[in-house]
Amino acid sequence: MKQPELTPRLRAVADLVPEGAALADIGTDHAYLPVCLLLEGKISRAIAADLRPGPLDRAKLTAKEYDCRENIDFRLCDGLSAIAPDEVDTIVIAGMGGETIAAILQAAPWIKSEEYTLILQPMSAQNDLRAWLWRNGYRIKQERIICEADKLYNILFVSYGESKPLSVGEEWAGQQWQGMEQELRDDYLERLLDKTGRAIEGISRGTGEKDRARLEELRQVHTALQKMKEEWDAWHR
Repeated sequence: MKQPELTPRLRAVADLVPEGAALADIGTDHAYLPVCLLLEGKISRAIAADLRPGPLDRAKLTAKEYDCRENIDFRLCDGLSAIAPDEVDTIVIAGMGGETIAAILQAAPWIKSEEYTLILQPMSAQNDLRAWLWRNGYRIKQERIICEADKLYNILFVSYGESKPLSVGEEWAGQQWQGMEQELRDDYLERLLDKTGRAIEGISRGTGEKDRARLEELRQVHTALQKMKEEWDAWHR
């Protein structure tokens, strides 16, 4: 059967969903992700949740078009608020800001269990999300970088337990190690260096106490990222 075509970003998310998962797709919008996973036979049921009626109506239309309506439960809710702990084992939250994702997780303390897999794709504030995760006991077990329309996106494969403290550089860029395979990482580090460099240049013009504090923070981040870039380059010479 024909199925909706996933963008590279959503395709990478779909690839990380475990076989046979009991899936909740939070902020489902058109429900392309659960529909594709159902049609591929990777999952048998899913919960599609969204905060607004409009996107949830679009999700229902997609499910009807691809004859998946009976295999998806639709929930109009904020985050995980209408989902019970025994209904799912895999939770996808994609296409939201990192701070919003952290707030959704914070509001659902029942996911603090090793039995749940979290697949998170922040559109912004990746550093804030990584920092929140490790400080709240979550471990980023895998991270992928995907390019779509010349933008780079991070996808985090996360579970609770065995949390590892991250350095300021790792909060911004994720962990790296020798032998790691991630072809877009060099470009990702370059873009982060450019972003923090431009931010430093802009804030340097400020004179307030908050500006000075933020400037010092960004300089520390920039220095840490430079060291990570040098390390990455040395491993790949």
